[in-house]
Amino acid sequence: MEFIMFIAYAAVAGLLALVLAASAAFSLQRNEAIVASMRKVQVPDSWLPRLAALKAAGAAGLVAGLWVTPLGVAAAVGVTLYFIGAVISHLRVKDFELAPAATLALVAAAALALRVAA
Repeated sequence: MEFIMFIAYAAVAGLLALVLAASAAFSLQRNEAIVASMRKVQVPDSWLPRLAALKAAGAAGLVAGLWVTPLGVAAAVGVTLYFIGAVISHLRVKDFELAPAATLALVAAAALALRVAA
């Protein structure tokens, strides 16, 4: 059963890491959609590189978590908290287009649960 949980973690963490890496790259490139979304929730432009670094670190940690369990757990916790913060940021400004952030928070929480179970 542990092996099945590990395989599930590998799949979920791998896909989540790809999404995080792409989002980090788009943030650093100042992609119009990313910048517009950040401005909508009143995130200063100066935060984009820091937020991109957090996403990149989360992606790297999830992948490293395939070999180092505590790192995978820590990364999954961090990514889950990041996207909970994103959901709160949307709600704070009464922007209810928060499905992407909420979905990623749930996927990150699933990665956490799977890594702990493996």
